[in-house]
Amino acid sequence: MGGVILMLFLCFSAGAFISEVRGEDPYLFFTWNVTYGTISPLGVPQQAILINGQFPGPNIKSTTNNNIVINVFNNLDEPFLLTWSGIQHRKNSWQDGVLGTNCPIPPGKNYTYHFQVKDQIGSYIYYPSTAMHRAAGGFGGLRVNSRLLIPVPYSDPEDDYTVLIGDWYTKSHTMLKKFLDSGRSLGRPDGVLINGKVAKGNGKDKPLFTMKPGKTYKYRICNVGLKNSLNFRIQGHRMKLVEMEGSHTVQNVYESLDVHVGQCFAVLVTADQGPKDYFMVASTRFTKNVLTATGIIRYTNGKGAAASPKLPPAPVGWAWSLNQFRTFRWNLTASAARPNPQGSYHYGAINITRTIKLVNTASRAGGKLRYGINGVSHINPPTPLKLAEYYNVANKVFKYDVIGDEPPAKITGVTVQPNVLNMTFRNFVEIILENHEKSIQSYHLDGYSFFAVAIEPGRWTPEKRRNYNLLDAVSRHTIQVFPKSWAAILLTFDNAGMWNIRSEIWERTYLGQQLYASVASPVRSLRDEYNIPDNAPLCGVVTNLPKPPPYTI
Repeated sequence: MGGVILMLFLCFSAGAFISEVRGEDPYLFFTWNVTYGTISPLGVPQQAILINGQFPGPNIKSTTNNNIVINVFNNLDEPFLLTWSGIQHRKNSWQDGVLGTNCPIPPGKNYTYHFQVKDQIGSYIYYPSTAMHRAAGGFGGLRVNSRLLIPVPYSDPEDDYTVLIGDWYTKSHTMLKKFLDSGRSLGRPDGVLINGKVAKGNGKDKPLFTMKPGKTYKYRICNVGLKNSLNFRIQGHRMKLVEMEGSHTVQNVYESLDVHVGQCFAVLVTADQGPKDYFMVASTRFTKNVLTATGIIRYTNGKGAAASPKLPPAPVGWAWSLNQFRTFRWNLTASAARPNPQGSYHYGAINITRTIKLVNTASRAGGKLRYGINGVSHINPPTPLKLAEYYNVANKVFKYDVIGDEPPAKITGVTVQPNVLNMTFRNFVEIILENHEKSIQSYHLDGYSFFAVAIEPGRWTPEKRRNYNLLDAVSRHTIQVFPKSWAAILLTFDNAGMWNIRSEIWERTYLGQQLYASVASPVRSLRDEYNIPDNAPLCGVVTNLPKPPPYTI
């Protein structure tokens, strides 16, 4: 009898162990070698940053709650980091890949990123966050598919394509960095690329994508450029918008979409036209000289019929773009993998506990061009801000709240120093992004999605809240601010860590138009934040300090 009981116990124990192992979310492992290489996308040979020899880099295909492990070997001649734009890194800003949270990977060394795409779906990008490396490549797409048990509000497409559009400079990233360091602007880009290429339009171009007649395809369109908003359209075809930066949207149909720097849209396109080639088109917006790139979509039964040289026209003016923004709505009837802090599906009923107004500024410090927020131009100290906090030496590295929640009545010049806002954990906050300049802005917040409730011309006042969309504003992580206009976002700061709020226009980020939000849990608990990874490199004043006691549950 005792032997039977022992046998049952062992079987139960084994079953419990197997269940626990099977219960863990799947892992995806990647090894990436980052190197220099020579490319000529605009006909001029130039140095680029390749990942595993690819430009653009590999496309990561994952599913909700997957654990992603990427071992990055830096074979460049300078420090390097990658950031995962839009991935929320719950409780884990250690994997954010920006200089406020991580020491860069030294030349000849490697670092293994490990993060989970927890409770997320959607279309995202990754790119270098160090120096001007983004101008040389190193970027790619990152998609998070829904788990099979969660219904998607449209039929499965025949195929799923990633379209990376962006402006491009033929000057090297080191030359562009020298321009900025000397106090100059980057000036106009030299062209636009689609997946690292430009079609010549001579009938000999290889297709970027193929479509079977009558089938519907999903295109994930992301602006990976440095500076310019781009309009995207497909010759002879309409696009049904289904997802935007991790949120299912109301499925409106568009002839073209304005995609601002750092933004991603997913659309459905049906092959319902005649059998031939068609151009997809990306062209700069809000620029005097319009730059245009094309790529070929080929019908499988097209028999080599060339695309028409007559390209569909782009819209004119930023008012058109503003009106398009107002058509974007969150699909409230769609299931999705998403957290629900403070019942934020009903975000319009949550009391705002803090209002922060951020005004972008351009000025000169020491005779050199600097960009700032509320009169402060951020600079990254040798010790990452998050490391300084974790090792309890923040007072040796930076000061909190060097800007207030209200900008000065008149901003003259900029102060160059680290810019860190101290946030209260789990507060529901309103952030106003006000643009007094004549150029368009694009902002991104790491670690979070926010509700983009309004964009309007003029200056913001509390009375403008009457115009907020408090029902179905899209939950997203990037928002544009048009010239002489403002944008309002709402979010709960419930994700502990050090998180970057930055311009996606990279020369502005490099020259200081960014800040960090420090979101500290009142207790050092693993329920709120993970410990520093064992493989995290140390730098600055914490290099030889003993590691603080780990967080516990």
